[in-house]
Amino acid sequence: MSKQAKVLTAQEIRRVLDYVATRPHSVRNRAMFLTMLYAMLRVKECAALRYEDVLDAEGKIKAEFYLSAEQTKGRKGGTVFVSEKLRKELQTYVRAFPPKALSDKLFYSQKRPSEGWNSNTLCQFFHHLFRNCDISGGTSHSPRRTGITNLADKGVSVRVLQSIARHANISTTQCYIDVNDAMKRKAIELV
Repeated sequence: MSKQAKVLTAQEIRRVLDYVATRPHSVRNRAMFLTMLYAMLRVKECAALRYEDVLDAEGKIKAEFYLSAEQTKGRKGGTVFVSEKLRKELQTYVRAFPPKALSDKLFYSQKRPSEGWNSNTLCQFFHHLFRNCDISGGTSHSPRRTGITNLADKGVSVRVLQSIARHANISTTQCYIDVNDAMKRKAIELV
């Protein structure tokens, strides 16, 4: 990757969530942002999500769901694991916006509620969101890169990160990890 998407700091994540809370569609926008961050989804994958992907037979958020080849980059399906934090966020969203049909897109758009977002409009949404939050270098790929870097910072092995990110090559995963001074300080203390 030549120009990497910005890895968001904890303060920038808070700034995004605080900004979203003051705007129309705050429940949806919070859920979209946190889904991208916590599940480390690509924008295409987030835009493609349907209620039936994330809800079980009782209407609860699944602990994991499968992305089909049509929903992913490179047309290779894969499993997405859902943290307890994300399950709570998505359950709040689904309570606020229950599905009319399980085949509807998970995240509605104002113009086409059941059709939801496409990759391009969701990229534009994130561009404007980060610009409005005064976060230079933030893109639709920032939540994914931030999630991967945060897990690496917590000591998760690159092999596990590769699987979570659904990368074919470990070298791709390594490019996502933004090494910073705090990580280096922690590492040197292990000697």
